[in-house]
Amino acid sequence: MLAPGVVQVLGIRGGVQGSLHTLGLWNMALGLVIAELLATEAEAVAGDSSGGVSDQFFSPLSQVTPSSTQTSATLAFNCFQSMAGESDVSKSTLSCVNCAKPANLQCPKCMELKLPREGSAFCSQECFKSSWISHKSMHLKAKLSPPGMQNSDSHGEGWLYCMKRGQGRSPKIPHFDWTGKLRPYPISSKRFVPADIDEPDWADDGIPKVEPNSDLQHTVEIKSPDQIERMRETCRIAREVLDAAARIIQPGVTTDEIDRVVHEATIAAGGYPSPLNYHFFPKSCCTSVNEVICHGIPDARKLEDGDIVNVDVTVYYKGVHGDLNETYFVGNVDEESRQLVKCTYECLEKAIAIVKPGVRFREIGEVINRHASMSGFSVVKSYCGHGIGELFHCAPNIPHYARNKAVGVMKAGQTFTIEPMINAGVWRDRMWPDGWTAVTADGKRSAQFEHTLLVTETGVEVLTGRLQTSPNVLPWLNS
Repeated sequence: MLAPGVVQVLGIRGGVQGSLHTLGLWNMALGLVIAELLATEAEAVAGDSSGGVSDQFFSPLSQVTPSSTQTSATLAFNCFQSMAGESDVSKSTLSCVNCAKPANLQCPKCMELKLPREGSAFCSQECFKSSWISHKSMHLKAKLSPPGMQNSDSHGEGWLYCMKRGQGRSPKIPHFDWTGKLRPYPISSKRFVPADIDEPDWADDGIPKVEPNSDLQHTVEIKSPDQIERMRETCRIAREVLDAAARIIQPGVTTDEIDRVVHEATIAAGGYPSPLNYHFFPKSCCTSVNEVICHGIPDARKLEDGDIVNVDVTVYYKGVHGDLNETYFVGNVDEESRQLVKCTYECLEKAIAIVKPGVRFREIGEVINRHASMSGFSVVKSYCGHGIGELFHCAPNIPHYARNKAVGVMKAGQTFTIEPMINAGVWRDRMWPDGWTAVTADGKRSAQFEHTLLVTETGVEVLTGRLQTSPNVLPWLNS
């Protein structure tokens, strides 16, 4: 995980307790919603035998015509149009849940359940259709909530949009000038950590106490043999956790499911997922899809064929952290994206190759920038690698771009991460309204790889290196 810019202290948003703790219950919940829709259709149209939520439910509005033989799908869209007759003042206060444009249509199921209009307004039938998978979770949440709680903004309900760097939730997608095609989806509630797991000092309230004011923010620590041995053990666990996540990546899997695997594998090993509640970050890992550079929040979006996704894992175990990430292909990926991911991997490998005592930290950026530029890609400047050990983020800063001002030279016993972020287009980034998700300014794709490294007397040890059991998911390693 990254240190933002020259400031090492990273943040991550805070999670909250809720009722939907597993993706299995999420899938079951969606089934319940569909079942209820079928039941509603049967009640509304006696003798109608049409099944499921068919394409007719999303047929163009112009095709909806009243008749005595209407199915409930058609009736639903008659209801969906019902806001069109309201005053202009009323309509102007509502924005489309999917695209944030002015909205004057409303989901009929939300009307039936008396849910807030702010979370059920749409500008068009097309936006309603494209957001249906995530939107219908609101219907289940309303049915599962106790009476009087359906309209509650309580964080404990889960499956809401993340806001305010993890300290807020919203039932509707925020207004934003999105740079690419990706959009945020609702996130689940905070995952449970057993009481016997050793936790970092931010686990309960989201605020690191020791890290911000530590002398190690200014001095690069030389690790003791005991610290090094604990870091080896922790980094191996982190590698095994990331490998577990890599094995499930395929089209149709949500990034929330990836987070669940990371969380459960970390807990099973006796560790704590370092990102969880770090500066209020709500999840146990970061999942950055397509144009997301870093710090993407796992949510209800399903991975699609052709996506690329970075999974960033950090484990806290025996008082130290181990940090790594990799970018994976989802199904059949276009050639430019393949070249971007391969180049990013090569940038990290070339940077690791120069690590040894006496080398200046600033040289890492020169090596990475040279290789990325020769391949026609750009290097992100807003986020950098960082020192790591008993603190999640500390000195040194490791910029990945050329002509940087990093100070200091490498010495045996130092541990730090190198984690270049390489963009297909411009290097500049923008921040989503959640306060965490950094995306490319032009909407083009970004890739990243990361290792935790130990400087040795003769060179470098990659503490998070791949194992013989690691899944074979990086095709260029087979050649």
